[in-house]
Amino acid sequence: MRGIIPSVCVLAACNSAPANERDANPTGDSAPAADGSGTTNTPTLPPLNGKLDYQLGGAYTPPAGVQIISRDRNAPPAAGLYNICYVNGFQIQPDEAAMWMAQHSDLILRDGQGAPVIDTVWNEMLIDTSTSTKRAAVLAVEAPWLTGCKQAGFDAVEIDNLDSYARSQNLLTQDDNVAMLGAIASFVHGEGLALAQKNATELVPRKAELGADFVVSEECDRYAECDLYRNGYGDHVLVIEYRRQDFTTGCTSYPQLSIVLRDLNLVTPTNSGYVYDGC
Repeated sequence: MRGIIPSVCVLAACNSAPANERDANPTGDSAPAADGSGTTNTPTLPPLNGKLDYQLGGAYTPPAGVQIISRDRNAPPAAGLYNICYVNGFQIQPDEAAMWMAQHSDLILRDGQGAPVIDTVWNEMLIDTSTSTKRAAVLAVEAPWLTGCKQAGFDAVEIDNLDSYARSQNLLTQDDNVAMLGAIASFVHGEGLALAQKNATELVPRKAELGADFVVSEECDRYAECDLYRNGYGDHVLVIEYRRQDFTTGCTSYPQLSIVLRDLNLVTPTNSGYVYDGC
């Protein structure tokens, strides 16, 4: 997570659907089923170039014309839109820390002194994905959240902090998190949901291992990363920018992408800091 305040997530539900290749039709496409049959549990892709809103800080009535929306897994989906369920799958929300400490302490990444490894920017403990046994246990914790997404009526899942290895004091590797997301992908595809790769341009070449169907990218215009995502996912790249100049650049350079300008804290329209624009 590069630029948002983490949303509140408790054991609840969200649902998702995938985005595939550049030739997908603009009203929504499909990805193959997890069993390879292509006939059952087939996720729906986000509409290409659909107007986007990013509502992790609180749900509100979407602006006019919005077709795609991302909300926290505890929020309800928006009727009639393509809904993406946000799940913090690689780090622990501060409000959930006590639950993890009490029930899943062995799945918290710890340093050589036994202390939890913390993402100090967001005050989030990292989840331990370092072994296949740990990853299976993590998926067992998160599976009810993902099933909840499906049951709530979401179309896709956005798994945040895929790049937690970069904050792990070298205790986690890219391979660990790629394997973890691959396991999550198999599960959500079995539920008929699509899966987004969240950030981490360095993992785009490993798209097949990740099992992701589309991208949710924070600030790819600011950091000149949008083409890196498009190399792997075509135009199935949803972009959130937090600075007007980056949003303007993106809308000019990538008119075929869904790009939204939001305030850094992702507040609702009742807050004076609320910012929204889309192209």
